[in-house]
Amino acid sequence: MNLRQTATLCVALSICALLLVPGNFPELSGQARLTLGVFTLATCAWIATPIDDTYIALGAGLALTTTGVISSETLFGTLGDETVWLLICAFVLAAAVARTGLAGRAAAFLVSGARTVRQLTHLTTAALVVTAFAVPATSGRAALALPVFLALAKVLAGRGRLVVMLALLFPTVILLSAVATLIGAGAHLITVSVLWEATGDRIGFTQWLLLGLPLAVASSHLAAEVVLLTTTRRADRCGPVSISAQQIQEHSDRPVTGPLAQDETRCALLLATVVALWCSEPLHQVPPAVVALIGAVVAASPALGTVRLKDALKTVPWALLLFMAATMAMGVALAESGAAKWLVSHLPDSLSPWMFLAAVIAVSTAAHLVLQSRSARSSVLVPLVVAAAIGAGVNPVAAALASTAAAGFCHTLPASAKPVTLFAEIPGTPTYTPGDLLRMSALLAPLTAALVLLFAVAVWPLLGVPVLTP
Repeated sequence: MNLRQTATLCVALSICALLLVPGNFPELSGQARLTLGVFTLATCAWIATPIDDTYIALGAGLALTTTGVISSETLFGTLGDETVWLLICAFVLAAAVARTGLAGRAAAFLVSGARTVRQLTHLTTAALVVTAFAVPATSGRAALALPVFLALAKVLAGRGRLVVMLALLFPTVILLSAVATLIGAGAHLITVSVLWEATGDRIGFTQWLLLGLPLAVASSHLAAEVVLLTTTRRADRCGPVSISAQQIQEHSDRPVTGPLAQDETRCALLLATVVALWCSEPLHQVPPAVVALIGAVVAASPALGTVRLKDALKTVPWALLLFMAATMAMGVALAESGAAKWLVSHLPDSLSPWMFLAAVIAVSTAAHLVLQSRSARSSVLVPLVVAAAIGAGVNPVAAALASTAAAGFCHTLPASAKPVTLFAEIPGTPTYTPGDLLRMSALLAPLTAALVLLFAVAVWPLLGVPVLTP
């Protein structure tokens, strides 16, 4: 057992021991004590042990159920939540897209127009932002984008620093642009569920898109400039760039130019229809999960589909779904037992709304140094942030969104996020070092946090999410 594990275990046992003494914290009920104990042990296990995050979450949910803090209906009912179904169906749609050559065509269309290094950087960024609408979860988008990066790396084989820049750009933009859509990360669905349970406010696909897409675009292009400036020299940036579709075609197993194949046409029309229906939910009132289910059924149908259902279902991250369900149940326990309210009751009352949001964003931005799982960060932070916001008179929707957006920054270490790890280990291709990551994150972390705060206090109020409780 290393020093970090020992220290975390001591902290967990000390907190649990304090909670077990009846005379301590007399305002806490028995269920609240149990909830805080389980929550503490789960959080420390996520931080300091190699045990699978899903296993820990399921164990915590089971402990809360067997002790009577939550009912078995609450625990198992989270698996039937429409946000879980939305993610399942989105992965089926993503599998259908991956079977076609649409990703390669889109990359060739955008990147072949670049004439300078800066144009190449921002066109690549724009293409990666768009993928948030087609592929759920950041790890899936990274896997889809990796072949495109490898093709670009081979075309730019003589310009090593540009290849390193692109290797860092891809995961950076994938992680920051996830906030564009509700299906961009499992953490978003956890946030929506916690808000619904705690406040009765339901954020739909369209509202999340309205709030998240401008932030995703701004943060992604800001990150592109930071990556460009920290990994290349002026001489690298001044040189011309010429990448043709034919060069990309040499490294692709599907056509990237010419007429669309039948399967590509069907898949493109289906994806465009699903996204259009998601965005127009206020007009037709069909829930996003139902739209996604219709799209998944069509995508896997024998006549119109491009993938078999059993093959598509193999791509669904079932462990992530179980993790989400269990942590949703933990969030319910924190709220209903009074544990979350008690925790935040000790916060200072003198914080102004913008200072409160700044503190939330700062903690959420730094949380990846302790909790590497994005979903785990939201599972721990969002219930507490929502409860604290209600007590501070801050709009809980604004606070939860700010926390979730800030927690999307996880670029400091190669192990901080799966996309970062994936692009850090590419055999035969030059990629970034831990030093490159540290240099980039030292500049990007405060800029990203400041941008999220700016959106929370100045932009989102214009879009219907005020800072103060309505």
